[in-house]
Amino acid sequence: MQETPRGNGKRQRLDKPELLAPAGSLEKLKFAVHYGADAVYIGGQKYGLRSNADNFTFEEMREGVQFAAKYGAKVFVATNIYAHQEDLDGIEDYLKQLEDAGIAAIIAADPAIVETAQRVAPKLEVHLSTQQSTMNWQAVQFWKEEGLPRVVLARETTMEEIREMKARVDVELEVFIHGAMCSSVSGRCVLSNHFTDRDSNRGGCCQSCRWKYDLHADEQSIMEPGQNSFTMGSKDLCMIQHIPDLIEAGVDSFKIEGRMKSIHYVASVVNVYRQAIDAYMADPEGYQLRTDWIEDIGKAANRPLNTGFFYAVPGAEEHIYEAEEKPAPYDFAAVVTDYDERTGIATIQQRSPFRPGMEVEFFGPGGRQFVQRIDEITDADGNPLEVARHPLQKIRLKTALPVKPFDLMRKKLH
Repeated sequence: MQETPRGNGKRQRLDKPELLAPAGSLEKLKFAVHYGADAVYIGGQKYGLRSNADNFTFEEMREGVQFAAKYGAKVFVATNIYAHQEDLDGIEDYLKQLEDAGIAAIIAADPAIVETAQRVAPKLEVHLSTQQSTMNWQAVQFWKEEGLPRVVLARETTMEEIREMKARVDVELEVFIHGAMCSSVSGRCVLSNHFTDRDSNRGGCCQSCRWKYDLHADEQSIMEPGQNSFTMGSKDLCMIQHIPDLIEAGVDSFKIEGRMKSIHYVASVVNVYRQAIDAYMADPEGYQLRTDWIEDIGKAANRPLNTGFFYAVPGAEEHIYEAEEKPAPYDFAAVVTDYDERTGIATIQQRSPFRPGMEVEFFGPGGRQFVQRIDEITDADGNPLEVARHPLQKIRLKTALPVKPFDLMRKKLH
């Protein structure tokens, strides 16, 4: 048997923590990079754990890599299933095509995929997936010796464990810092398999912990009148208030969860963490958490938030059993596609209905944002409209301040 070539798994710590964003489609990739992501992770047509996302063809991957390169960003591909024998048919060709498309790294959990990538696509870095549930420095050392330059830690890892890993092993550590949490050990849920025959570890999770349940005995509900059905879902992770702790612990890559999320969510969350990381790195001693960062996180669609396992083991209060809190106070309304500096008229693409008289907020990379009330709107030909009701329709309106392509507009809900 031919010996698998391996690197030494060693690379100096990144000078500045990488901000790694999810991209469930080519459009989301472009917004994530434009709003400040240093790298994005995507799924291909095979071998990933988000089989219901749009996912990427090889042609779309090449376009995404070229777009990201203009901003100095990289593209990673999730190949993080635990493979049954039948899943491995065609894996060598798939990995070679990823390498040819310019993908910087794959995120893998199954040793068969790790070994195959190292053997047939040596230009691809292999990052160990969180699916391996790595929570101790000895395991990190093992994977370093296997030639992996980066380990994506389990969501259950504590801040103290991260510090010890970094002190003992010279390898990059990637950590989830925002997004959905699994109510089981990350990614190991079997409810999805039993209820729907959709295997969580092969990309089919049906999010059964988010379903609504009743208690039954002898085919009769034993819930008291007026009691709500309940879920078993976890609150979402949010570490925006703890950026200094993460950086000082030695985290190399800050990972945002959410390949199924909207471009509004991705842009909003990436925008905030980009500002916070840059502010800390520019002046660690003078760093201050800004309240508008917390507010902007809340403007994206979120469940209730907590700090996961970083500081303590979550208890029952960190799960969502009752009806979830009210939705975000803003809704994604439009994308700016053009702006005429002479007239102050913006051309925007509708994403949800809006009308004159509504209060809206425009925002863009770097914290640019302003609130205004819409006076009037027209279609692309200048015809007045009472409401922008057609998806993707081009709308023109005057903005209170200049805007740029890729800026977003969200409307305030009452």
